[in-house]
Amino acid sequence: MIVGGRHDDGKARTVGEVIRGGTDAAPRVIDTVAWVLLAEGRILGARSRGNDVFYIPGGKRKPGESDVETLTREVREELSVSLVPGTAEHVGTYTAAAHGHPEGTLVTMACYTAEYRGTLTASSEIEEIAWLRLADRGRTAPVDHAVFDDLARVGRLR
Repeated sequence: MIVGGRHDDGKARTVGEVIRGGTDAAPRVIDTVAWVLLAEGRILGARSRGNDVFYIPGGKRKPGESDVETLTREVREELSVSLVPGTAEHVGTYTAAAHGHPEGTLVTMACYTAEYRGTLTASSEIEEIAWLRLADRGRTAPVDHAVFDDLARVGRLR
């Protein structure tokens, strides 16, 4: 599990190190939760309307929500499926530059696996869903890159 992010030197950083490594002003940090769904060496990705990259499905936490509450709500809104209660497992937390936001803005993404019920369908603001391979890493947001790398390292993403 990585808590923080990866830099050009490949070393993992804690959130504090990522924040301190930037400018003197504290950056804005966007708190998100994501659903890591793997099948046959691929990971599910979602692309929002008007966006040029895929994201691991999930989204921003509302005030007072737990990780699992955020995850359950976002997955239902974006993909029209229900997560099976009690199956969510934390697989890592990652921090990186936030795609499409002003320089210095970071995103922290707590990643979970979980079983689901229903048929995956793009809904709400999601324009497209796709099963992505390691070769698709460049089509994803920067925070997803470390997730792809960690999954590939343990043979879960090809």
